[in-house]
Amino acid sequence: MNSLILASQSPRRRELLAQLGYEFACLPANIDESELADETPEQYVERLAREKAQYIANDQSDTTIILGSDTCVVQDGCILGKPENQQQCLTHLAMLSGRSHLVLTAIAVVQGSLIKSMVISTEVEFKQLTQCEMLNYWRTGEPKDKAGSYGIQGIAGQFVKRITGSYSAVVGLPLCETTQLLAEFGLNSALQQPDDQ
Repeated sequence: MNSLILASQSPRRRELLAQLGYEFACLPANIDESELADETPEQYVERLAREKAQYIANDQSDTTIILGSDTCVVQDGCILGKPENQQQCLTHLAMLSGRSHLVLTAIAVVQGSLIKSMVISTEVEFKQLTQCEMLNYWRTGEPKDKAGSYGIQGIAGQFVKRITGSYSAVVGLPLCETTQLLAEFGLNSALQQPDDQ
């Protein structure tokens, strides 16, 4: 049986992949996440997912399957990364307040010389946020390691009025598309296992 490695240390991605019933190991992919000139957000997030998977694949056998993923929040064509400080977090949240934005999550699977990837786009609408809400949210510590300065699965879930697309993709790993992509490499989720009885 082929082994599976998740190219991530993200507890959220680990929990989502485990939810599907796969057995896997986790290894962090140490890559440069800087944006390239003239790169669209879609190209950026897909490139990072592919580079993460390839980084781990370079040290594995050709039978090992590696899953890489990356998520970014996009508003007005700009990628909102992880906030470096309180002011950047407040700027991000002010840009998202009372508006819709896109969350792009890319997944990439590598096995030997074969690589496949896709980008899932989800629209998220925030309610109007007060300065007090934004500041108090920063003080919880939750935004500090989150793209776009928020985590939909946490305290910031109360900011979300509407979501169009994949909730799990916003959290960090689109469940439907991940099972489809891994199945193309011969790995089935718990529900896809054939009945031997």
